Amino acid sequence: MDPKQGAACRKYSFGCGANVPNGCLLNPEGSRLIFFEEIKHSHRNNLKIYTHIFYTNYIGEPAGFKSSKQLKVDSAWEKWNELLSKGWTEVSHNYG
Repeated sequence: MDPKQGAACRKYSFGCGANVPNGCLLNPEGSRLIFFEEIKHSHRNNLKIYTHIFYTNYIGEPAGFKSSKQLKVDSAWEKWNELLSKGWTEVSHNYG
């Protein structure tokens, strides 16, 4: 295992299989979704993540775009963990 990858695996409690945050989180009120996705053209040694925030409708589906942001992978993991600690939940999605 690459020493840098090992450090990343120890730093995050998600395990080595998920080295980038990838998925969708819903806020506790059900009014916003945030998508985390790897930027396909970023280099492995400088991974970048897009976050896309959407307003949701009454059943928790995206209803309007709010903003996008590009983050380095470490910052994206920090944001992911921060949101989970504030009550956001990971949800599956069939859109986007």
